[in-house]
Amino acid sequence: MNNVFKITGLDCANCARELEEEILKTDGVVSASVDFMAQKVTVDCDAQTLEKVKNLCNGFEEVKVAEEDSSAGEKLKITGLCCANCARELEEELNKLDGVSATVDFMNMRVLLETRSAEAREKAVRTITNFEDVKIIEETKTKAVKKGVIKSHLKDIICLIVSLVFFIPAVALDLTGVMEKSLALKIAAYAFYGTAYIAVGYKVLWQTVKNIAKGKIFDENFLMTVASIGAILLGIFEGEGFTEGVAVMFLYQLGELLQAIAVGSSRNSIAALMDLKSESATILKNGVQRIISPDELRVGDVILIKAGEKVPADCKILKGAGALDMKSLNGEPLPRDVKAGDEILSGSINLSGVIEAEVVREYKNSAVAKILELVENSTAKKSSREKFISKFAKYYTPAVCAAAAIVAGFVPTVICAVQSNFNWPVYADWIYKALAFLVISCPCALVISVPLSYFGGIGRCAKSGILVKGSTCIDSLALATVAAFDKTGTLTEGRFAVRSFTDERTLKLAASAEKYSSHPIARSFEDIDGGIEVSDVEELAGRGIKCVAEGKILLCGNAKLLEDYSVSFGRKDGASTLVYVAHGGQYIGVIEIDDCVKQGAGEAVAELKKQGVIYTAMLTGDSAERAEGVAREAGLDGFKAGLLPDEKLAEAEKLKEKGKLLYVGDGINDAPVMTCADCAVSMGKVGSDAAIEASDVVLVSDNLSLLPKGRRIAKGTRRIVMQNIAGSLLVKAVIMILSVAIPNFTLPLIASVIADVGVMLLAVLNSMRTALIK
Repeated sequence: MNNVFKITGLDCANCARELEEEILKTDGVVSASVDFMAQKVTVDCDAQTLEKVKNLCNGFEEVKVAEEDSSAGEKLKITGLCCANCARELEEELNKLDGVSATVDFMNMRVLLETRSAEAREKAVRTITNFEDVKIIEETKTKAVKKGVIKSHLKDIICLIVSLVFFIPAVALDLTGVMEKSLALKIAAYAFYGTAYIAVGYKVLWQTVKNIAKGKIFDENFLMTVASIGAILLGIFEGEGFTEGVAVMFLYQLGELLQAIAVGSSRNSIAALMDLKSESATILKNGVQRIISPDELRVGDVILIKAGEKVPADCKILKGAGALDMKSLNGEPLPRDVKAGDEILSGSINLSGVIEAEVVREYKNSAVAKILELVENSTAKKSSREKFISKFAKYYTPAVCAAAAIVAGFVPTVICAVQSNFNWPVYADWIYKALAFLVISCPCALVISVPLSYFGGIGRCAKSGILVKGSTCIDSLALATVAAFDKTGTLTEGRFAVRSFTDERTLKLAASAEKYSSHPIARSFEDIDGGIEVSDVEELAGRGIKCVAEGKILLCGNAKLLEDYSVSFGRKDGASTLVYVAHGGQYIGVIEIDDCVKQGAGEAVAELKKQGVIYTAMLTGDSAERAEGVAREAGLDGFKAGLLPDEKLAEAEKLKEKGKLLYVGDGINDAPVMTCADCAVSMGKVGSDAAIEASDVVLVSDNLSLLPKGRRIAKGTRRIVMQNIAGSLLVKAVIMILSVAIPNFTLPLIASVIADVGVMLLAVLNSMRTALIK
């Protein structure tokens, strides 16, 4: 029997294919289908086998079976999460709970939570609120939280200043040697050191104590506590004071502050970019204006949009005209002129005039709502590199701590055993080396820089009118080497237009007659003024128009029409639709009508080839003659025409044998092919649920030139991610080797702290370069 169940965590169409193959290998399974679009599995099997299939799904990558009472997609806004590594640890703790699936979004300070029961949700909430200083806040308090972030920075700055105020005189007393001559001055210096240390390090020390009480040891707080206290104790035993221990904590906290400011700056830039929603809407009823929230608007409501106001919901202009600033939606800098009858998208800004418009979609289904949802949820889909770094950090810190323990205890013990003499200076030297080893081992540079880079890349794309659904989609867009396109509405305008004509007389006669036709081809003449009066119009099905113009019979249609009236003419071959014109029994001329190739389509294809796309093709259900003409004009390497949906899917599978497939379509008719593709791109269909569900990338406008731009940003983002991973690991490895491997050389502890802070800041700053990718 057929069984259907929902799943979560299936983040790509290829994974869906692999899962389907695994299910089909299970004994007792007759047939199976994994629907990536709907995130569900349909399997024909008995009840016992069904449990096996569900267990298989739960063990497949990040996939989990969602029970019917599952609460999916809940977003909890949080505050107090101090670093990306802590976010990783919180996510790990949440996902250990039964019935809980969670993604902790450090960049947006949110937890995306899915729970199978009220009890599971309660456990998840308790875990979140018990984790360090994290608190759950209401969405309505977001603005207040932004103020809280500023106050938080101010508090950290004050702590650093207080620490510095006490640290400087303590160092002065220490370096001048006067404290050795006076017990009072020595006590004063130690008191200054202690105050300076507590002022800047109390948060780290207290957090370490709380974490140890919970059994959570290996984190950056623990590393810095051990390193700084170890340096202080060594200083006391060696008679060198507290200088280095306080300096370690001070520099670490300074680095944390700078990181918080840099990350906050990146967050704010995305928040400013996504400030598309109008705060209010002016509704017009019975001539009376009333201000309401955009969420209260309903389809059919009439609204006023004044100059300088944002369009609150997708609507159609009834009266008025103006110019719209749409760069926040599609990245286009030039305003778009609009008039009565035009549909306009929410989020655009009316630059001039007063527009009266009718709401065509409620706010929750509007373009701006869908854009905001896409960008907000983009960090939930983690790339393979993000997943790797998360797993790497999980084992990296404990491994480093174990290595430091060996350096501090085992190595000096072996040396003393060989020398047959206990030698405290040997132990002190190797303990110092181990502390330097610990300091440089903090994984923050890696854990924060990778998601921050992707976050910046996604934001940069959004600013250009390219909506990317997650970092995994950034990777698939960058890695695609084969590009396939739908024809109508993707490479072509999707509407017929006059391409060529014999002369002006032919065009005017045809335009005068065709305005009375109901055939779709007649729309090609809508904007052409024929200027010739016609009468006795008769529309001949399958042939064209017969009428009277200037006292003579005017025929306008296909070749069959002229043949029926014995008009002598020469047939013309071509891929375009041909409209023949005869007047008074004499052949006048012919007009070619076709679906025009979009402006810039050829340039976009050429740019993709420059970027490393090795093969480009078109898959269409249209005739071979028309497909050949479009493919030639767009500069494609090949085409397949006359394809039914299943044949299109089969051709896409063949193209995947050449490399990773990028498919561009409208997201509705091409859903099966989009699901098959490694990266699916939808053209200008922000208002369509099907478009967003089917694609990994949505181009807000119909401008195909955005595709190579998006791929350029994706490749640049991946390059920055690799730079951060390689650079951070390389610097840390070099410092670790320097700290323990070179005989008779001891790397200063402060140098390790500066190196760790420096690597972290460089990685964060490098991540922010994604905003500069052109």
